Amino acid sequence: MVLTPSDVPTTTVCIIGAGIGGSSVAHFLRKYYPNSTPFTKILIFEKNPVVGGRMATVTIGGHTFEAGASILHPKNLHAASYAKLLNLKVKQYSSKSPSLGIWDGNKLVFNSVNIATSSSSCCNIPLIDKLGFLATHVTRLFLRYGVRSFLKTKNLVDYAVERFSKYYEGGESRPVFETVDDMLKWAGLYHLTTTTLKDELLDAGSSPLFIDELVNVITRVNYGQSVRMSALAGTISIAGSSAAGVWSIKGGNWKIAAGLIKESNAVLRLNEEIDGVARVGDCYELKSTKGKRYKCDVVVVATPLDELNIRFTPPISPIPERKLQHTYATFVWGLLNHEYFGLKCESEVPEVLGTVEDPDLPFSCIAIIKEHNEKEFTYKIFSRQPMEDTLLDRMFSVRKETVRKNWAAYPQYHAPEVFAPFILDGRHLYYVNAFENAASTMETSAVAAENIARLILSRYFKAK
Repeated sequence: MVLTPSDVPTTTVCIIGAGIGGSSVAHFLRKYYPNSTPFTKILIFEKNPVVGGRMATVTIGGHTFEAGASILHPKNLHAASYAKLLNLKVKQYSSKSPSLGIWDGNKLVFNSVNIATSSSSCCNIPLIDKLGFLATHVTRLFLRYGVRSFLKTKNLVDYAVERFSKYYEGGESRPVFETVDDMLKWAGLYHLTTTTLKDELLDAGSSPLFIDELVNVITRVNYGQSVRMSALAGTISIAGSSAAGVWSIKGGNWKIAAGLIKESNAVLRLNEEIDGVARVGDCYELKSTKGKRYKCDVVVVATPLDELNIRFTPPISPIPERKLQHTYATFVWGLLNHEYFGLKCESEVPEVLGTVEDPDLPFSCIAIIKEHNEKEFTYKIFSRQPMEDTLLDRMFSVRKETVRKNWAAYPQYHAPEVFAPFILDGRHLYYVNAFENAASTMETSAVAAENIARLILSRYFKAK
């Protein structure tokens, strides 16, 4: 018997947030339950005028660059499958290593500029790449930090990547998880959320100097935080900065979200912020700041609740309080002032300049993302606070154009982590971003979204 829309009551799934999490939930609902397509309506609400969430681009000097989530790991299987499904063009980053400097606020404690020859393609530093990492710098790095530190750190990264890959196993062998704790314990990753990255690396045998300088550079770049952050997020941060073959989507990673929303046949409502979610009988009513109301059978929150003012009626169970780490991305078309960094000439300035952990330092990372000519570059700067013009005027001898972006980028990580629930009300109100306290990347959002889609299918559709 073939059912028609008139035979089956229409189900409405409402998703708040049109980033990688929300678009992935819509995609997996359609993928895993294709027979529901005529009977299930998916509405996606986005408060901004564009999709993508924390995937976005900026244009400076006539060129477009990633301003938020920038790179994808070669083992990010969901993202890779999205690119193939949507026929998106992929940009592969060069395996050549940029010259690297580490600044302590007074001097460069490490500078490989005189032995490197390549140009930086992004602000993510390829470290610990199968021990062939930073090939042109390897001798100097090993002499300063010791081979043992690289080996021990590589072992930890390999372990985390291997355990994370369990989330791609087939549904027959992989449970549907109702809590983040269970999801992490099943994969063998939970213990890494109970300790700091620094303690985990020290226990593994990495040297304090290696951790305080080199690893701090990575965590400050990728999460705006120090090695005192929880170990799982920190290890994934190292993994993202270590692998050969990192990639992104040509034209912007936001195209993943846009493509998934279109592919899932979802109804997208841009410029519409949801500020109220009320349970009415067996359903929910969403209220937008435009005064509109929407009836939903299932609601998915796919954006961090930490800085939102959504009123839930009845109130949901309290979720763990957490603060988001804002990252300020500043793009400058110009030329760095070598004297600001205590260098003798322009040729001594490294292509990637990281910093040690010091609250007084004004930035986390500066990297060349495009060379226009010998005297003009486009730089990408990450910082915890806004970069004021007076500071930029000291840091740059030439500044032709400046573009700024403020991101509520990821949680502030503190071990031991405490997780919000995936199910906010014991019924059919779900929260994708509960997983972010484990780690926050495009791929971890996709993994969490896939689990939420399976939760909806097992708890709502199979129950009917």
